[in-house]
Amino acid sequence: MSSERLIAAFSSVERERYLGKGPWHVFTDSGYILTVSDDPSVLYQDVLVGLDTERGINNGQPSLHALCLAACAPRDGESVVHIGAGTGYYTAILSELIGKTGRIVAYEIEAALADRARDNLKNMPNVRVVVASAAEAALPSADIVYVNAGATHPLASWLDALNVNGRLIFPLTPNEGYGCMLLVTRRGPASFSASVFSRVRFIPCFGARDDATSKALSDALEPAKSLSTVKSLQRGTQPDATSWCVGKGWWLSTAEAA
Repeated sequence: MSSERLIAAFSSVERERYLGKGPWHVFTDSGYILTVSDDPSVLYQDVLVGLDTERGINNGQPSLHALCLAACAPRDGESVVHIGAGTGYYTAILSELIGKTGRIVAYEIEAALADRARDNLKNMPNVRVVVASAAEAALPSADIVYVNAGATHPLASWLDALNVNGRLIFPLTPNEGYGCMLLVTRRGPASFSASVFSRVRFIPCFGARDDATSKALSDALEPAKSLSTVKSLQRGTQPDATSWCVGKGWWLSTAEAA
């Protein structure tokens, strides 16, 4: 995806429309602080903004989302499943990237946030907001599954929803500490390439957490292991010497996808 196209999508969506009136709670290393102004220009800094500060639910950092969107490269006319839509800001940017002929089904488990997203996105006919857990719902087929909550593993339903050449991108995170972003591309019915990038922390994705897998992931993320060596995701096969992280019924490999 060209940087110009991504910049145009971000420029066309007003962040303040999705975050409500200021002042706003911005997340810092010391916790949330209230902005000194209700000037919307505050929101165009590279900051996390609290949507529900008691539960640590935020509107994510624009630079990270720009990196993730560039990696999964939405194209005109594609179908997207957006998981963890919040109040719809990044859903709106996705809508700009796929154009009027594309479609988005946006899942948000928190009813209050989903109601705000539905209202914010009401003028976008290619977007449908669903109040449900995308860990439990039967997902429609999609060219992109874009997940905005941390999972210890890729759910089978997320992988199964991908069309051939479809992309799944999500925060692969252990229970403690930093995780990373995982991009999975379906190359064929049972073939998935994969790459890991950008250390991240995210709010947990309910229904996509497993303590044993969290431990395996923490071990894989030790500094001595390189993120850049991950090349494929394997399903339903026995791990071999190329394994980077092993979960239940899936594993990441340093070998290329078959």
